[in-house]
Amino acid sequence: MTRVEVAIVGAGFAGIGVASALRRAGRDDFVLLERGASVGGTWRDNTYPGIACDVPSHLYGFATHPNPAWSGTYAKGAEIHAYLEHVVDVEDLRERLRLHTPMRSAEWDAVQEVWRIATPDGVVVADALVLACGRLTEPAIPRVPGLEQFPGPLFHSARWDHSADLAGARVGVVGTGASAVQIVPELARTAAHVTLFQRTPAWIVPRGGGAYSDADRARFAATPQALEALRAELYAEGEARFASRSGDSAAAAEAEAVARAHLERQVTDPMLRAALTPDYAFGCKRVLLSDDFYPAVASDRVSLVTSALAEVDGSTLVASDGTRHDVDALVLATGFASTRQPYAELVVGEDGTTLAEHWSGGMTAFASTVVAGFPNLFVLNGPNASLGHSSSVLMIEEQAGYVSRVLDGRAGRVLRVDPEAERAYTDEIAQAAASTRWMTGGCRNWYVDERSGRLALLWPGTVDAFRERLARADGSEFVPEPALEGSTQ
Repeated sequence: MTRVEVAIVGAGFAGIGVASALRRAGRDDFVLLERGASVGGTWRDNTYPGIACDVPSHLYGFATHPNPAWSGTYAKGAEIHAYLEHVVDVEDLRERLRLHTPMRSAEWDAVQEVWRIATPDGVVVADALVLACGRLTEPAIPRVPGLEQFPGPLFHSARWDHSADLAGARVGVVGTGASAVQIVPELARTAAHVTLFQRTPAWIVPRGGGAYSDADRARFAATPQALEALRAELYAEGEARFASRSGDSAAAAEAEAVARAHLERQVTDPMLRAALTPDYAFGCKRVLLSDDFYPAVASDRVSLVTSALAEVDGSTLVASDGTRHDVDALVLATGFASTRQPYAELVVGEDGTTLAEHWSGGMTAFASTVVAGFPNLFVLNGPNASLGHSSSVLMIEEQAGYVSRVLDGRAGRVLRVDPEAERAYTDEIAQAAASTRWMTGGCRNWYVDERSGRLALLWPGTVDAFRERLARADGSEFVPEPALEGSTQ
């Protein structure tokens, strides 16, 4: 058995971020549990061809760990993974890190007032539990008749099979989201042909950017102020983007015009262009960035099927429109289980209720971080903690600061969230989200929980607004502990 003050589950950006915040606050009694063979989370698991971030690299990192060595405007996946390994070393977290150590269960012990976390190496007992398990970790596999009998290479984009030789092969790709727009151009360069199944087209804007020169990187390294100024500029640009993503009419119209002009420039065939044009409001779904997706789809190396995959008949893919397409390999770029987090089934709270049961109508938490019925529990990257306009790392930093501040003020007491505080915060989110494109834009997106119809993943505001909201959390979100017998108050 291991006894610690804080157990952190997950060693991606969120887990590393909160561990770093605790260490900087002088807290060393914690353990970082990671199921994988290395840190990195999403950036360890996703290794598909062309993987890169769609947030500018100098904004997609911790403010306390600027990286002058990013290769370009948008960092490649392997670079981000290496960056997180570097942060772990600089923050001296290796001694607290346990790799190959998944959380099998976590249960609140009401008698001892501790969390008991079962792992393959034994039980970890902790005063507080931080779930930093990520929101895009478990691939969503579509239920398609015959899929399991497909005879060729078959894998999800987040579990890329590098042993499969796709050069010269006929490759089917299902999905046209953020991963697919990076994968398809890469496959089109080497595969004999790519058949792309599109259920719903995405709004796509130019990516732009480019490589940083040696001189650029040397200047960033020599003048930290230049790097700080660039981050501030990128931050301001991101905050300004909120208007177009959330539904400000003028901003959305301007951004949509950019997307339409981009499509028109890159796709000359009017029928193909129409097939690639969304019929829902700009911003309703995640807006994608790409300069090479449209040219790939418009080439003779890619065929666009404007229907969902309905059936797999041997090596033939049958679309819902009845068309049949023979392929040698199949890639599922079908996203993740986002609104129903798999780890929630493993966590049991004060009254024997699992976190999944508490979230049966959609994820909720006060300050997007603490949950009623689950004492001394913190969730990062969970309910309403994602962004549709800027870097998710910014939200992680704010949540990590909140966790550190709350633990500093705990003074040994059990932190029980007032259910009314959680309900009021949830209502506050719903009211702020009601008029946004995510709710009114006429699409299905992974931000909204299908069970309740509530915006469950995105924060419906700017990063500044999130920071201000967490700053207003003064401890009244927690139920006061009863006074001891004989004491005066």
